Amino acid sequence: MASPKKQRIDPATVSASAAKKKGGRPGPRPPKAPKIAKATARDWISGARIQTLPLAFAPVALGTAAAYVLPHEEDGTGWHWARALLCLIVAVSLQIGVNFANDYSDGVRGTDDHRVGPRRLTASGAARPRTVITVAFVWFGIAAIAGLIIVVRSGHWWMLAVGAAAIIAAYFYTGGKRPYGYLGLGEVFVFIFFGLVATAGTTFVLAGTVNLESWLAAVAVGLFAVATLMVNNIRDIAQDKIAGKRTLAVRMGNLPSRIFYVVAMLVPFGILGVYSLLYFNAYLVNFVLLVALPACVIVLTAKTPAELILALRLTGLTALLFGLGLAAAIVF
Repeated sequence: MASPKKQRIDPATVSASAAKKKGGRPGPRPPKAPKIAKATARDWISGARIQTLPLAFAPVALGTAAAYVLPHEEDGTGWHWARALLCLIVAVSLQIGVNFANDYSDGVRGTDDHRVGPRRLTASGAARPRTVITVAFVWFGIAAIAGLIIVVRSGHWWMLAVGAAAIIAAYFYTGGKRPYGYLGLGEVFVFIFFGLVATAGTTFVLAGTVNLESWLAAVAVGLFAVATLMVNNIRDIAQDKIAGKRTLAVRMGNLPSRIFYVVAMLVPFGILGVYSLLYFNAYLVNFVLLVALPACVIVLTAKTPAELILALRLTGLTALLFGLGLAAAIVF
Protein backbone atom coordinates (compact mmCIF):
# COMPACT_ATOMS: atom_id res chain seq x y z
CA MET A 1 0.00 0.00 0.00
CA ALA A 2 1.41 3.34 -1.05
CA SER A 3 2.05 5.84 1.65
CA PRO A 4 0.36 9.22 1.31
CA LYS A 5 2.43 11.89 -0.29
CA LYS A 6 4.09 14.14 2.23
CA GLN A 7 2.83 17.68 1.97
CA ARG A 8 5.17 20.57 2.58
CA ILE A 9 3.84 23.18 5.01
CA ASP A 10 4.63 26.80 4.32
CA PRO A 11 4.99 28.65 7.68
CA ALA A 12 4.00 31.93 6.06
CA THR A 13 0.74 30.36 4.87
CA VAL A 14 -0.04 28.98 8.32
CA SER A 15 0.67 32.34 9.95
CA ALA A 16 -1.53 34.17 7.48
CA SER A 17 -4.32 31.63 7.91
CA ALA A 18 -4.15 31.85 11.68
CA ALA A 19 -4.16 35.60 11.55
CA LYS A 20 -7.20 35.57 9.26
CA LYS A 21 -9.12 33.41 11.72
CA LYS A 22 -8.45 35.93 14.45
CA GLY A 23 -9.67 38.92 12.55
CA GLY A 24 -6.50 39.79 10.68
CA ARG A 25 -4.38 40.43 13.81
CA PRO A 26 -1.48 38.20 14.83
CA GLY A 27 -2.98 37.69 18.27
CA PRO A 28 -4.86 39.34 21.10
CA ARG A 29 -3.47 42.63 22.38
CA PRO A 30 -1.65 42.45 25.69
CA PRO A 31 -3.62 43.89 28.58
CA LYS A 32 -2.92 47.53 29.18
CA ALA A 33 -1.11 48.51 32.36
CA PRO A 34 -3.44 50.24 34.80
CA LYS A 35 -3.29 53.99 34.41
CA ILE A 36 -1.88 55.74 37.46
CA ALA A 37 -3.70 58.89 38.45
CA LYS A 38 -1.43 61.90 38.66
CA ALA A 39 -0.94 63.48 42.07
CA THR A 40 -3.60 65.99 43.04
CA ALA A 41 -3.37 68.83 45.54
CA ARG A 42 -4.87 66.47 48.09
CA ASP A 43 -2.09 63.93 47.41
CA TRP A 44 0.59 66.57 47.95
CA ILE A 45 -1.04 67.66 51.21
CA SER A 46 -1.15 64.02 52.26
CA GLY A 47 2.52 63.70 51.27
CA ALA A 48 3.36 66.47 53.73
CA ARG A 49 1.96 64.12 56.44
CA ILE A 50 -0.07 66.66 58.36
CA GLN A 51 -0.43 64.25 61.29
CA THR A 52 3.26 64.77 62.09
CA LEU A 53 3.14 68.58 62.21
CA PRO A 54 2.29 68.70 65.95
CA LEU A 55 5.93 67.65 66.39
CA ALA A 56 6.82 71.08 65.00
CA PHE A 57 4.27 73.18 66.90
CA ALA A 58 4.74 71.65 70.37
CA PRO A 59 8.48 72.36 70.85
CA VAL A 60 8.19 75.94 69.59
CA ALA A 61 5.23 76.62 71.90
CA LEU A 62 7.07 75.22 74.91
CA GLY A 63 10.37 76.89 74.02
CA THR A 64 8.59 80.21 73.66
CA ALA A 65 6.80 79.81 76.99
CA ALA A 66 10.07 78.95 78.73
CA ALA A 67 11.67 82.08 77.23
CA TYR A 68 8.72 84.23 78.28
CA VAL A 69 9.49 83.74 81.98
CA LEU A 70 13.15 84.64 81.50
CA PRO A 71 14.57 88.16 81.50
CA HIS A 72 15.89 88.98 78.05
CA GLU A 73 19.40 90.26 77.57
CA GLU A 74 18.10 93.46 75.91
CA ASP A 75 14.57 94.51 76.73
CA GLY A 76 12.64 92.71 79.41
CA THR A 77 10.88 89.39 79.10
CA GLY A 78 12.04 86.96 76.47
CA TRP A 79 9.19 87.53 74.05
CA HIS A 80 9.93 88.39 70.44
CA TRP A 81 6.93 87.46 68.33
CA ALA A 82 8.87 87.76 65.07
CA ARG A 83 11.63 85.40 66.22
CA ALA A 84 9.06 82.97 67.64
CA LEU A 85 7.23 82.94 64.30
CA LEU A 86 10.51 82.33 62.47
CA CYS A 87 11.28 79.41 64.81
CA LEU A 88 7.88 77.95 63.95
CA ILE A 89 8.56 78.35 60.23
CA VAL A 90 11.89 76.55 60.63
CA ALA A 91 10.33 73.68 62.58
CA VAL A 92 7.34 73.21 60.25
CA SER A 93 9.46 73.51 57.08
CA LEU A 94 11.98 70.95 58.33
CA GLN A 95 9.17 68.54 59.26
CA ILE A 96 7.51 68.81 55.86
CA GLY A 97 10.85 68.67 54.08
CA VAL A 98 11.93 65.48 55.82
CA ASN A 99 8.54 63.92 55.02
CA PHE A 100 8.92 64.57 51.28
CA ALA A 101 12.58 63.52 51.35
CA ASN A 102 11.52 60.29 53.04
CA ASP A 103 8.83 59.76 50.38
CA TYR A 104 11.45 60.19 47.66
CA SER A 105 14.21 58.06 49.17
CA ASP A 106 11.99 55.16 50.23
CA GLY A 107 10.22 55.31 46.87
CA VAL A 108 13.35 55.07 44.69
CA ARG A 109 14.79 52.34 46.92
CA GLY A 110 11.61 50.26 46.61
CA THR A 111 11.01 50.30 50.36
CA ASP A 112 7.45 51.61 49.91
CA ASP A 113 6.48 49.07 47.23
CA HIS A 114 4.63 46.90 49.73
CA ARG A 115 3.63 49.45 52.35
CA VAL A 116 0.17 49.23 53.91
CA GLY A 117 -0.51 52.87 54.79
CA PRO A 118 -1.67 55.73 52.55
CA ARG A 119 -0.05 55.73 49.12
CA ARG A 120 3.21 57.57 48.67
CA LEU A 121 3.84 59.97 45.80
CA THR A 122 7.05 58.36 44.53
CA ALA A 123 6.32 54.68 45.07
CA SER A 124 2.84 54.92 43.54
CA GLY A 125 4.10 56.74 40.46
CA ALA A 126 1.69 59.61 41.07
CA ALA A 127 4.60 62.06 40.95
CA ARG A 128 8.04 61.92 39.39
CA PRO A 129 10.86 61.28 41.87
CA ARG A 130 12.69 64.43 40.75
CA THR A 131 9.59 66.51 41.48
CA VAL A 132 9.21 65.04 44.97
CA ILE A 133 12.83 65.63 45.97
CA THR A 134 12.65 69.15 44.51
CA VAL A 135 9.67 69.91 46.73
CA ALA A 136 11.61 68.54 49.70
CA PHE A 137 14.53 70.86 49.01
CA VAL A 138 12.18 73.82 48.58
CA TRP A 139 10.96 73.25 52.13
CA PHE A 140 14.53 72.82 53.35
CA GLY A 141 15.32 76.11 51.64
CA ILE A 142 12.46 77.86 53.43
CA ALA A 143 13.78 76.52 56.73
CA ALA A 144 17.28 77.73 55.85
CA ILE A 145 16.10 81.24 54.97
CA ALA A 146 14.04 81.56 58.16
CA GLY A 147 16.98 80.23 60.17
CA LEU A 148 19.35 82.72 58.56
CA ILE A 149 17.05 85.60 59.49
CA ILE A 150 17.01 84.32 63.09
CA VAL A 151 20.80 84.23 63.16
CA VAL A 152 21.07 87.76 61.76
CA ARG A 153 18.54 89.13 64.24
CA SER A 154 20.02 87.33 67.25
CA GLY A 155 23.69 87.66 66.30
CA HIS A 156 24.45 84.04 67.25
CA TRP A 157 26.29 83.06 64.05
CA TRP A 158 27.40 79.68 65.39
CA MET A 159 23.76 78.59 65.09
CA LEU A 160 24.25 78.38 61.32
CA ALA A 161 26.12 75.13 61.99
CA VAL A 162 23.17 73.81 64.02
CA GLY A 163 20.74 74.64 61.23
CA ALA A 164 22.96 73.03 58.60
CA ALA A 165 23.26 69.90 60.75
CA ALA A 166 19.48 69.74 61.07
CA ILE A 167 18.96 69.89 57.29
CA ILE A 168 21.70 67.36 56.60
CA ALA A 169 20.29 65.00 59.22
CA ALA A 170 16.78 65.42 57.77
CA TYR A 171 17.93 64.35 54.29
CA PHE A 172 20.19 61.48 55.30
CA TYR A 173 17.52 59.92 57.52
CA THR A 174 16.51 57.85 54.50
CA GLY A 175 18.71 59.44 51.80
CA GLY A 176 22.26 58.75 50.69
CA LYS A 177 24.09 55.44 50.37
CA ARG A 178 23.87 54.52 54.06
CA PRO A 179 20.77 56.20 55.55
CA TYR A 180 20.85 56.05 59.32
CA GLY A 181 17.09 55.49 59.43
CA TYR A 182 17.80 52.06 57.94
CA LEU A 183 20.18 51.33 60.81
CA GLY A 184 17.71 51.89 63.64
CA LEU A 185 18.93 55.40 64.51
CA GLY A 186 15.88 57.39 63.42
CA GLU A 187 14.59 57.76 66.97
CA VAL A 188 17.90 59.32 68.01
CA PHE A 189 17.55 61.93 65.26
CA VAL A 190 13.98 62.93 66.12
CA PHE A 191 14.75 63.11 69.84
CA ILE A 192 17.71 65.42 69.28
CA PHE A 193 16.38 67.68 66.54
CA PHE A 194 12.60 67.68 67.12
CA GLY A 195 13.01 67.61 70.88
CA LEU A 196 16.19 69.13 72.27
CA VAL A 197 17.21 71.44 69.42
CA ALA A 198 13.71 72.66 68.53
CA THR A 199 12.67 73.44 72.11
CA ALA A 200 15.92 74.64 73.70
CA GLY A 201 16.89 76.38 70.45
CA THR A 202 13.66 78.39 70.47
CA THR A 203 14.26 79.47 74.07
CA PHE A 204 17.83 80.44 73.31
CA VAL A 205 17.08 82.64 70.30
CA LEU A 206 14.33 84.41 72.27
CA ALA A 207 16.07 84.89 75.62
CA GLY A 208 19.78 84.26 75.06
CA THR A 209 19.87 81.37 77.52
CA VAL A 210 18.11 78.06 78.26
CA ASN A 211 16.40 77.39 81.60
CA LEU A 212 15.26 74.23 83.38
CA GLU A 213 11.73 74.60 82.04
CA SER A 214 13.03 74.48 78.48
CA TRP A 215 15.27 71.45 78.97
CA LEU A 216 12.51 69.45 80.68
CA ALA A 217 10.07 70.37 77.92
CA ALA A 218 12.66 69.41 75.31
CA VAL A 219 12.93 65.91 76.76
CA ALA A 220 9.15 65.51 76.94
CA VAL A 221 8.55 66.67 73.37
CA GLY A 222 11.48 64.59 72.14
CA LEU A 223 9.87 61.48 73.63
CA PHE A 224 6.60 62.24 71.86
CA ALA A 225 8.56 62.52 68.61
CA VAL A 226 10.18 59.15 69.32
CA ALA A 227 6.76 57.61 70.01
CA THR A 228 5.41 59.01 66.74
CA LEU A 229 8.20 57.45 64.72
CA MET A 230 7.98 54.19 66.64
CA VAL A 231 4.26 53.63 66.06
CA ASN A 232 4.75 54.39 62.38
CA ASN A 233 7.55 51.83 62.16
CA ILE A 234 5.62 49.21 64.16
CA ARG A 235 2.99 49.32 61.43
CA ASP A 236 5.64 48.66 58.78
CA ILE A 237 7.75 45.99 60.54
CA ALA A 238 6.92 43.20 58.09
CA GLN A 239 7.40 45.37 54.99
CA ASP A 240 10.61 46.95 56.31
CA LYS A 241 12.10 43.50 56.96
CA ILE A 242 11.51 42.56 53.34
CA ALA A 243 13.01 45.84 52.12
CA GLY A 244 16.06 45.54 54.39
CA LYS A 245 15.11 48.64 56.40
CA ARG A 246 16.40 47.85 59.90
CA THR A 247 14.42 50.37 61.92
CA LEU A 248 14.51 50.26 65.71
CA ALA A 249 11.12 48.53 65.63
CA VAL A 250 12.53 45.81 63.34
CA ARG A 251 15.58 45.37 65.57
CA MET A 252 13.60 45.25 68.81
CA GLY A 253 10.74 43.11 67.57
CA ASN A 254 6.98 43.55 67.74
CA LEU A 255 6.13 43.37 71.46
CA PRO A 256 9.22 45.18 72.82
CA SER A 257 8.59 47.98 70.31
CA ARG A 258 5.02 48.38 71.53
CA ILE A 259 6.18 48.53 75.15
CA PHE A 260 8.86 51.05 74.19
CA TYR A 261 6.15 53.20 72.60
CA VAL A 262 4.07 53.18 75.79
CA VAL A 263 7.08 54.20 77.88
CA ALA A 264 7.90 57.07 75.51
CA MET A 265 4.28 58.26 75.70
CA LEU A 266 3.96 58.18 79.49
CA VAL A 267 7.35 59.46 80.71
CA PRO A 268 6.44 63.06 79.69
CA PHE A 269 3.59 62.94 82.19
CA GLY A 270 6.12 62.05 84.87
CA ILE A 271 8.10 65.13 83.81
CA LEU A 272 4.85 67.07 84.12
CA GLY A 273 4.97 66.32 87.84
CA VAL A 274 8.07 68.51 88.13
CA TYR A 275 6.25 71.38 86.43
CA SER A 276 3.38 70.95 88.87
CA LEU A 277 5.81 71.91 91.65
CA LEU A 278 6.82 75.06 89.79
CA TYR A 279 3.56 76.22 88.17
CA PHE A 280 0.16 76.04 89.84
CA ASN A 281 -1.88 75.15 86.74
CA ALA A 282 0.53 72.61 85.26
CA TYR A 283 -1.32 69.64 86.80
CA LEU A 284 -4.30 70.42 84.56
CA VAL A 285 -2.29 69.20 81.56
CA ASN A 286 -2.85 65.67 82.84
CA PHE A 287 -6.18 65.80 81.01
CA VAL A 288 -4.17 64.96 77.88
CA LEU A 289 -3.95 61.42 79.29
CA LEU A 290 -7.51 61.05 77.97
CA VAL A 291 -5.89 60.95 74.53
CA ALA A 292 -2.55 59.36 75.39
CA LEU A 293 -3.89 56.32 77.25
CA PRO A 294 -6.24 55.18 74.46
CA ALA A 295 -3.30 55.49 72.05
CA CYS A 296 -1.22 53.25 74.32
CA VAL A 297 -3.99 50.66 74.58
CA ILE A 298 -4.46 50.63 70.81
CA VAL A 299 -0.73 50.12 70.17
CA LEU A 300 -0.51 47.29 72.72
CA THR A 301 -3.52 45.45 71.25
CA ALA A 302 -3.59 46.51 67.57
CA LYS A 303 -3.83 43.75 64.97
CA THR A 304 -4.40 45.83 61.82
CA PRO A 305 -2.58 48.73 60.15
CA ALA A 306 -5.71 50.87 60.41
CA GLU A 307 -5.57 50.67 64.21
CA LEU A 308 -1.93 51.77 64.23
CA ILE A 309 -2.71 54.67 61.88
CA LEU A 310 -5.35 55.80 64.38
CA ALA A 311 -2.76 55.50 67.16
CA LEU A 312 -0.37 57.62 65.07
CA ARG A 313 -2.96 60.40 64.85
CA LEU A 314 -3.68 60.20 68.57
CA THR A 315 0.06 60.41 69.27
CA GLY A 316 0.35 63.64 67.29
CA LEU A 317 -2.73 65.04 69.03
CA THR A 318 -1.21 64.13 72.41
CA ALA A 319 2.00 65.99 71.58
CA LEU A 320 0.08 69.07 70.41
CA LEU A 321 -2.27 69.24 73.41
CA PHE A 322 0.57 68.59 75.85
CA GLY A 323 2.74 71.29 74.28
CA LEU A 324 0.05 73.96 74.05
CA GLY A 325 -1.43 73.10 77.45
CA LEU A 326 1.90 73.18 79.30
CA ALA A 327 2.95 76.35 77.49
CA ALA A 328 -0.23 78.03 78.69
CA ALA A 329 0.35 76.80 82.25
CA ILE A 330 3.88 78.26 82.25
CA VAL A 331 2.84 81.63 80.85
CA PHE A 332 -0.39 82.12 82.77
